[in-house]
Amino acid sequence: MKIIVGLGNPGRKYERTRHNVGFLAVDELGRSLGIAVDREKCRALIGKGRLGPEQVVLAKPQTYMNESGWSLTALLPEFYASLADVIVIHDDLDLPCGTVRMKSGGGHGGHNGLRSIAEETGSSEFIRVRIGIGRPAPGMDAADFVLQPFSADERALAENAVAKAAEAVQTIITQGMTTAMNRFNQKQTDPDRA
Repeated sequence: MKIIVGLGNPGRKYERTRHNVGFLAVDELGRSLGIAVDREKCRALIGKGRLGPEQVVLAKPQTYMNESGWSLTALLPEFYASLADVIVIHDDLDLPCGTVRMKSGGGHGGHNGLRSIAEETGSSEFIRVRIGIGRPAPGMDAADFVLQPFSADERALAENAVAKAAEAVQTIITQGMTTAMNRFNQKQTDPDRA
């Protein structure tokens, strides 16, 4: 059983904000796999189904970002899973908008959702699929920036990255992390400059 957790904040107010790209990627993955992410369990909205040979649970914690670990620690025993079975999809300020990268393990880099998961589970050894949201303008607080919607110029980049993140998760599960990293961690070229 694999648990794919998209990080975000619940409620209409946050739906299309930069901080919620993890939720958007889980929704996209659910659409492509025919899995509805609409059942309440362990303080999350979840959906169960298959992805290739694996049974998967798609989850969107409803605890707010800084308490995401509470939901995940409840989901693990519920589905007889360990942290090694978890893929977390989240926003990343350190990546340009529209970029997708993945890695296994590492620090939280100031991300409150990752910090909560590491604190609640006692480990940061899980796979992360990172969706770049870019950096705020000089003088703008990062906390305010992540809670804003994407600008009109960024929207297409963000939508493409969300789709790419969903595809990356499918690749991790069906072909392995090394193949996924080789495919998705490449430098992306601007199609207008090619």
